[in-house]
Amino acid sequence: MSKKVITFGEIMLRLAPEGYYRFVQAEQYGATYGGGEANVAVSLANFGINAGFVTKLPKHEIGQAGINALRRFGVDTTHITRGGERVGIYFLEKGASQRPSKVIYDRAGSSIATATTSDFNWDQIFDGAQWFHFTGITPALGDNVTAICLEACKAAKEKNITISCDLNYRNKLWSKEKAGKVMAELCQYVDVCIANEEDASDVFGIKATDTDVTTGKVNHEGYKDVAKQLVERFGFKKVAITLRESLSANDNNWASMLYDGSDFFFSKKYLMHIVDRVGGGDSFGAGLIYACLNNYDSQKTIEFATAASCLKHSIEGDFNQVSVDEVTKLAGGDASGRVQR
Repeated sequence: MSKKVITFGEIMLRLAPEGYYRFVQAEQYGATYGGGEANVAVSLANFGINAGFVTKLPKHEIGQAGINALRRFGVDTTHITRGGERVGIYFLEKGASQRPSKVIYDRAGSSIATATTSDFNWDQIFDGAQWFHFTGITPALGDNVTAICLEACKAAKEKNITISCDLNYRNKLWSKEKAGKVMAELCQYVDVCIANEEDASDVFGIKATDTDVTTGKVNHEGYKDVAKQLVERFGFKKVAITLRESLSANDNNWASMLYDGSDFFFSKKYLMHIVDRVGGGDSFGAGLIYACLNNYDSQKTIEFATAASCLKHSIEGDFNQVSVDEVTKLAGGDASGRVQR
């Protein structure tokens, strides 16, 4: 029987100028869909997992188009509640060379941001599920959405479902103080914590020593300490931290670390030439969940998650459209990019 994973969050309409055009240059925008937990669900569906995405979307055609985008990849959308006025939007300007990418949100008052706890029956939603995933973006949408997240976590715990959370701090959505308070409460229920080199510092004030993300300097020893502190504070079973060395908007070094409560495991490092980096962290989370569900050992788990995410950086759009075989091949050492024929 296929493993079942439930993710909960907001799916947004993504509007992006073609190529590397700036917002002020653009005369047309490509329209696709994406959002943290939706991206994870699509990745997992592509890996053959029974993945369900939960949100609230309007009854009109733009809401339906969002659902159709998920259905196309086999994501279960049966527990999406319909109602509210609008689909959240985000505008993406792709960076190049030394010019960073930019995101502008237009999501205030979206259906999920105005949802209430009565919109979701978690007992029903979690029937037969082994795993629940959410990110720090979702409770940032409002106190009402925090309350829904809390209810979901409590229901998942009662059913002995593994809970993962990507801290995913977004300073355009809430303050560090508010994030720290809310996430500290939610993290009491979390088994697997996913963070990047800045999240633990921004949300919980846990900083890695001798690291500067703006210069691309990442200190492995410092992140061992960060992971240990997170486990000591919240009792996580696992902490995974992505280690991005940003050389420019186009070129990054990409690696990650997994702490399983007893030992530390580092992946190999990839030099990536980036096509689209949005959704990179979500593809890592999906790879980690897939590996854990399939009982991979810790080293194999972190290699699979990192390789999955590395491949995502080569794919346009939010969704990671790769197979288990492609990820396994890269994780196994074939990074040549040679033509397959």
